[in-house]
Amino acid sequence: MSAGEDGVYFRMRFFFFFFLVALCLLDSNISTSHGCFVEERTALMDIGSSLTRSNGTVPPSWGRGDGDDDCCLWERVKCSNITGRVSHLYFSNLYDSLEVLNAHGDSFWRFNTTVFSSFPELQFLDLSSIYPSSLNIDGLKLPKLQHLNLSYNWLQESILADLGELVSLEVLDASSNAMSGVVPTAAFGYLRNLRELHLSSNNFTGNISTFLLSLPHIERLDLSGNTFEGPIPISPSSNLSLSLKGLRFSQNNLSGKLSFFWLRNLTKLEEINLSGNINLAVDVNIPGWVPPFQLKQLALSGCGLDKGIIAEPQFLRTQHHLQELDLSNNNLSGRMPNWLFTKEATLVNLNLGNNSLTGSLSPIWHPQTALQSIVISTNRIAGKLPANFSAIFPSLSTLDLSDNNFYGEIPMSLCSIKHMKDLSLSNNNFSGEMPTCVFTDFPELWTLSASNNQLGGLVFGGMKKLSIGFAMHLQNNKFEGTLPRNLSGALVLDLSGNHITGSIPQKNCSLASIEILDLSNNNLSGSITRCASASLSSLNLHNKLTGNLNWLRHLDKIKTLSLGWNDFEGQITPNLCKLKCPRIIDFSHNKLSGSLPPCVGNISCESDTAAQNYSPLLLIYVIIEAYIIVHDPIDFTFATKGGQYTYAYNFFDLMSGIDLSGNMLSGEIPWELGNLSHIKSLNLSNNFFTGQIPASFANMSEIESLDLSHNELSGLIPWQLTKLSSLAVFSVAYNNLSGCIPNSGQFGTFGMDSYQGNSNLRSMSKGNICSPDSGAGDLPSEGRDSMADDPVFYAVSAASFVLAFWGTVAFLFFHPLGRRATIATGNLVFWCGH
Repeated sequence: MSAGEDGVYFRMRFFFFFFLVALCLLDSNISTSHGCFVEERTALMDIGSSLTRSNGTVPPSWGRGDGDDDCCLWERVKCSNITGRVSHLYFSNLYDSLEVLNAHGDSFWRFNTTVFSSFPELQFLDLSSIYPSSLNIDGLKLPKLQHLNLSYNWLQESILADLGELVSLEVLDASSNAMSGVVPTAAFGYLRNLRELHLSSNNFTGNISTFLLSLPHIERLDLSGNTFEGPIPISPSSNLSLSLKGLRFSQNNLSGKLSFFWLRNLTKLEEINLSGNINLAVDVNIPGWVPPFQLKQLALSGCGLDKGIIAEPQFLRTQHHLQELDLSNNNLSGRMPNWLFTKEATLVNLNLGNNSLTGSLSPIWHPQTALQSIVISTNRIAGKLPANFSAIFPSLSTLDLSDNNFYGEIPMSLCSIKHMKDLSLSNNNFSGEMPTCVFTDFPELWTLSASNNQLGGLVFGGMKKLSIGFAMHLQNNKFEGTLPRNLSGALVLDLSGNHITGSIPQKNCSLASIEILDLSNNNLSGSITRCASASLSSLNLHNKLTGNLNWLRHLDKIKTLSLGWNDFEGQITPNLCKLKCPRIIDFSHNKLSGSLPPCVGNISCESDTAAQNYSPLLLIYVIIEAYIIVHDPIDFTFATKGGQYTYAYNFFDLMSGIDLSGNMLSGEIPWELGNLSHIKSLNLSNNFFTGQIPASFANMSEIESLDLSHNELSGLIPWQLTKLSSLAVFSVAYNNLSGCIPNSGQFGTFGMDSYQGNSNLRSMSKGNICSPDSGAGDLPSEGRDSMADDPVFYAVSAASFVLAFWGTVAFLFFHPLGRRATIATGNLVFWCGH
C-alpha cells in the first residue's frame, strides 16, 4: 500500500471513529430518560396531571413505571426516527366530556397550552374534539408544526389571529367550531406554506375572499357549511393558485354564476363540491371544450345546475377518473345514464336521487367492481331489476331504489352481495315473495326498507329465529304468517299494514335495543303478558289484541303509546302514571272500563338531561336514527281536531295528546287532568263520564283540541275555559249540560255543532245576556267543582276589593314608605316614556 493510500485509509478510519463517538454522544443524550427527552416526558406528564385534575382519564401507558418511561412508546405519541424527539401528538377525544359529565356532573379540561412549546420538533398536532377546554394557541411557538387540527371544539374565530407564529403550517383544520363573522384573512398572511385550509361547519358570513383562492401553495379549500353569500370570486381574469386541487363551497347561500370554463388553468383540479347553493348557476357544458383536469369528486346537488348535464353529457364524458358523482336534487331530465358504467369506470359513489330521470337499469354490459353506493331514489325509473344484479354490482354497500316505478320480483342474486349495509326498495311496485336470503345472507346489513310494495309470502320468509340489523321497514305489503318466536337485534321494526296473524311473542316486545316497534293494522290477536324494553320509545299495536294493560309499567322510555282499535279490557290502573314521559297515549276504541286514575294528571315531561346515561354509542345511535328517519320516514296516526292526522316520528316532541275515546270509562273526570299544561289534544268522547267539566282544564294552556262529546256530563261549561287561547276544536255535544254557552275568546269561533244534544244549553244574546233565562255563574278554579254562584260570595268579594283598593291608596299617599315607592314608580314611568 502506497503512502497516499495509507493517508486515505487513516483519514477514513479517523472519520469512522469520530462518527461512532458522535453517535454515542447523541444516543446518550436521547436516552436521558430511557429513550425520551426529559422535558418532553415532563410536558406529557403535566398534560396527564391536568386531565386527572379535570376528572379525565389519562392513557394507560403514560408514565406508569415498569420500564415504560420511554414516552416515544406511549399511546397517542410518535417520535422521529432520526432525532428521537416527539413529532406527532394525537389528542383527538383525549378528554371525554360526556363521560366526565355523566360521572361528575361538570366537565372542563383546564390546561396550559404553552406546554406544547416543550416539543420543538413537533410537526403534527391533533387537538380535535376536546371541548370544553381552555384551548388556545396564543403565544404558541412551534416553528416546525405542519399539521394542526382544532376541529369540533366550539372555538371562536379570534383563535385564528394567533396563527402567525406557526410559519411552517401546511394543513389547518378549524372545521365544526363556533366561528362567525367575516373570515379574518389577515390571519393567513404569514402562512405562505398553507396547502389545506378547512373552515367548514362554522357560521362565517359575507363574501368569499379572493385572497384565500390565491394563496401561493393552497391545494384544498373547504368553506362548506357556512353562510357565505354572493358570487364565488372566480372569473375569466381571476388570479387563482395553480396548485388548487379541491374546492368545497357546499351548503352556503352563494349566488351568481360559475362557469367551469373559468377553471381552465387549474390542471391539478380533482374535486368540486358546490352542493346546496340553490341560487348558484353552474355552467358545465361548454361546446367543444375539453377540460385540462380530471375530477375524482364532483358534487353539484341542489344548485342551479345546467339541466342538460345528463341528457347532453358533454362535460361528463370527458371525465374518466370520477370516483364520486352527486347530481341529486336538481330536477334533471333524461334517461338513466347507464353509459356511466363503462369497462374503465372508476365510480365508487353515485347519487342521482330526487330528479326526473326515466329509463331503466338495463342494459349494463360491464361489471362495476369499484361501485359501492348507488342512490337513484325519487325518479321515474322503471323496469325489472337485472337477474344478474350481483354480477353487475358485486361490491355494493348502499343501494337506494326507493320512490321509482320498478316492478317484478326481487332477484335472488341480490343476496350474493356480501357487504350490503343499506338496502332500500320502498315505494315501488315490486311483487312476489321476498327472497328469504335477504333476511339471512346480509351479515353487515343495517337497514332494510321494502315498504309500500306488493310483496307477499311469509313474513321474514317463515324464519322462526332471526337476527336483524338496526332497522327494518316492511310496512304496507302483503306479508302473512306469524311472527318469529326468537327475534333479536333491531333499532326500528315496522311491519304495519300487512296480513300477519297469531300472537305477539313476548321476546319481540322485549328486545333490548328496540326503539320503534310498529305492528299495527295486522290481524294479531291474543294478550300481552309482558313487554319490558328499556329502550322502547314508540309502540303501535292497532290490531285485535285482548287482555288487560298491566304490562305497561315496564316501558320506562315510551313516548308514543298507540294501543287503539283493539279489544283490551279492564281498568286503566295507576301503572300508567309510572311512565316517565309519554307524549302520545292512544287507548281509543277498546273495552276499558272503570274510573280514570287521578294520577294521570301528574304525568310530566321534565327535562332530565343531566341524568341521561351517556354511552360511547350514543352519538352513533343518534346519527343512525336520524339517517333512518330521513331515509324511510316513520310516522304515527293520532286522532285530534275531529279527524285522523299523521305525524312524523320526530314530531312527538312537538305533539302531545291523550285519546281515551270509544271505551266504557265512567265516573267523574279527575280535576287533576288540568295539570297537563303541555298537552295539545285530549279526547274523552264516547264514554260514560259523569259530573261536571273540571274548571281546572283552563290550566291546559297549550290545548288545541278538547273533545268531551257523547258522555253524561252535567252542569255548566266553565267560563274559565275561555282563557284557552290555542283551543281550535271543542266539542261537548250529546251530554246533559245546562246554562249559557260562553262566547268570548276562542269560544266565539265554535259552531253550534259543538254543543248539539244538550237541550238545557242556551246561547248568549246581544249584550251578553243569556237567553231565554240568565243563569250562568262563575265556576271555581283549581278543579273544585262546587258552585260559586252565591250572592254572599259576590258581596264578600266586592267588599274585599273595595277595602283593598282604598287601603292601597292610603298606604301610597300617607305612609312614608308608600310615598317613596310612588315617587320611584313615577320616575320609572317617566324614564320609560322618554
